[in-house]
Amino acid sequence: MARSFSEIRAKVDRGEAVVLSAQEVRKILDEGERLSLEDVDVVTCATRAVMSGTYAVLSFPVAKPGSFLRARRAMLNGVLAEVGPCPNERLGVVDLMVFGTASSRDDLKYGGGHVFRDLVEGKDVRVDLETDAGDAFEVDVGLSEMPHARLFGTRHSFKNYSAFVNPSDERVATIFHAATFDPCWNGASVSGCGHLNPIQNDPFLETIGVGTRVLINGAEGFVLGKGTRSSPEKPNLSGFADMHKMDPEYMGGFVTSCGPECVSSWAVPIPVTSERIFESVAAPDRSIPLPVMDVVDRKEIGKATYGDVWEDADLEVEFDPEACKRCTQCVPESICPTGAIGFRDWRPTLDRKRCFNCGLCTTTCVGEVFRAHLGSLRFAGREVPIVVRQSDRLRAERLAGELKRRVLDGSFKMTEMVERISP
Repeated sequence: MARSFSEIRAKVDRGEAVVLSAQEVRKILDEGERLSLEDVDVVTCATRAVMSGTYAVLSFPVAKPGSFLRARRAMLNGVLAEVGPCPNERLGVVDLMVFGTASSRDDLKYGGGHVFRDLVEGKDVRVDLETDAGDAFEVDVGLSEMPHARLFGTRHSFKNYSAFVNPSDERVATIFHAATFDPCWNGASVSGCGHLNPIQNDPFLETIGVGTRVLINGAEGFVLGKGTRSSPEKPNLSGFADMHKMDPEYMGGFVTSCGPECVSSWAVPIPVTSERIFESVAAPDRSIPLPVMDVVDRKEIGKATYGDVWEDADLEVEFDPEACKRCTQCVPESICPTGAIGFRDWRPTLDRKRCFNCGLCTTTCVGEVFRAHLGSLRFAGREVPIVVRQSDRLRAERLAGELKRRVLDGSFKMTEMVERISP
């Protein structure tokens, strides 16, 4: 029995709809209860991961009108920004585009993703501006002083992604690992939130299309269309949202062995309009394939499943500072991709708001300060331990729950697409 978007939206507006998060659907089914198309109207889904295709468009005043003709070059906290497209001649205003993967000239562990989070956290950033006449301006600017600040995704919210291993005899620097990748099949890097991923629950894009309202980093935004390198096998989305309303905990920078990357989060409501969507919503992680790639030549060498990644895994890293062995150098601190690990009075600290739960610290700590069961990939007769996760399932679940709350209390209004996206 197919249902229309308008029917489901009307039930939501009347307060009669059954809205469940993707993890709630999974829990009901895992407990042996029956669930059918008629039992659920909307499923809220989410993902939080490293998403390279991220940039921000910022527009704000840096000087009094008439102070300079045009800007030629700009940096935010040392991160290069592209000037334009509007010249803002003699207005003292700049329009800037900042890439999430751009790195600071002063700090290789700081990039565009860090700038975005700093702004959303309410911090000022130092803007260094060079004009076409060679004059220089320096000003500290916060998000509240930026009338226009939007974050765009050119390739976000993948339906699925790939795991990576290094079969070679050499260590490899890559964006798919926070440290250099150990050789000889010695560990796996994984990405993707499995059955929680939005497009995994609407794989044929029956309800997600141009104009669909979503949450990006906790702020309301909209789908623009398909993302770059999107394909029927691995679709992804492009979209945007206003940075002023974002939650810093859902975004930020993530340092890899090839430089800084950008973390973003999406949450999408899926109206359960057909049996095909319901079957996708009901699919467990172990039924969702996870291609395993050679990180060097990017060729598929096997297939695991997301059950290897998330079933029976610890979503959050446990922290026990009393177990610290006082090493001369703390390896977890030096390679933590989000800078969440530090020391105070010779005792380790963990900033939970910055911790990505990637798990890398658990595989490099010689004591048991950091602990988590990360699981192993099983493919082609091999079993390779997971050593780093580039998706944060814990916060994806929280964001899916937050979207459910907003749908139910009416603060988030679902929108019907204005145009279908071809897979």
